[in-house]
Amino acid sequence: MGRCCGDYDNNWHGRFRCCGRRMTQPRQLILDYLRDHCGHLSAEEIFNGLRGRLPSLAVTTVYRTLETLTELGILSRFSVGDGKARYEFAEGPGGLGHHHHLVCTGCGRIIDYTEFINEETELLKNTEEGLSKKYNFQIRSHQLYFYGLCDKCRK
Repeated sequence: MGRCCGDYDNNWHGRFRCCGRRMTQPRQLILDYLRDHCGHLSAEEIFNGLRGRLPSLAVTTVYRTLETLTELGILSRFSVGDGKARYEFAEGPGGLGHHHHLVCTGCGRIIDYTEFINEETELLKNTEEGLSKKYNFQIRSHQLYFYGLCDKCRK
């Protein structure tokens, strides 16, 4: 598959060095795999996809690497209610920036969308301010998913 996740920067080595870490072969392979498959993948899907390319790869290495990439802000972790953590590029190289998801309850397809983000951001900002004030709660982030059926599953 070609590059479909934006301006992916294949050189994350500087980001790792800046944080006192090395770019290892598993880390590079996981980043490349996410780039080539446009994110929304679970650790198991990534492991199964890479097993043939790196037979010594352990599933625990994939989990630890995904955690590291998330801590560094390279990846974002999210869940759409299927019991699996999924990963995609965060804002920055390879990331879509702020976006939300449409989730097909028929086939599990996840669609990124950025339309109406300004309107949604304004509504969510007002909602967050109201909830923060009412419950004395500091909100740090949110996730917004719409569930339904994609065009293929509706047929």
